[in-house]
Amino acid sequence: MDKLRKPFQGTWNIIRFNWHFYVLAFGAIIILLLLKNNLNTSLQSALNILIVLLIISVLFSLAISCYIYDLSNLYQLSWLDDIQFGKNDRIVNIHAGFDETSTLLQTKFPGAGLFVVDFYDPKKHTEVSIKRARKAYPPFPGTQQANTSHLPLQNNSTDKIFAILSAHEIRNDDERISFFKELKRVLKPSGKIFV
Repeated sequence: MDKLRKPFQGTWNIIRFNWHFYVLAFGAIIILLLLKNNLNTSLQSALNILIVLLIISVLFSLAISCYIYDLSNLYQLSWLDDIQFGKNDRIVNIHAGFDETSTLLQTKFPGAGLFVVDFYDPKKHTEVSIKRARKAYPPFPGTQQANTSHLPLQNNSTDKIFAILSAHEIRNDDERISFFKELKRVLKPSGKIFV
């Protein structure tokens, strides 16, 4: 499974899809560096502290992202090794417009039926990073577009549901509650949901 992802792909995607935050942070650092020379010593010290805090926050966030998306076993899916999967299980993978896991799930569970759902709605889910990610990565073949309040699945029809790194994109509390009720509707009584 490691061959399906390039080294540091996760960190690169964070930078690539959220570049505007990094431009703003580094722009602020440059402006503060230019301003501090025209100020008295005590204000220069305060600006130095602010500059260091900005640099640390950017580097810390990238380091955490690197750990989670590139150095951990998240995308190796080894955390699923102890979960029982039947050969004919129906797996549903739900994402918010950027799907990094369907190919991994298909590779890990080749005998299972994989159904992929994209709930991205540009009117509700307004993150510019998702728009950029959708342009960079084509959808998984056969992906079905759906609404968070109605998945195109029958009641009690699914053995395993994955919403890896997607449920947090539902910012509205009522929409999130509706989404999880919909997951419960399509899940078999013995099924499992992985968020």
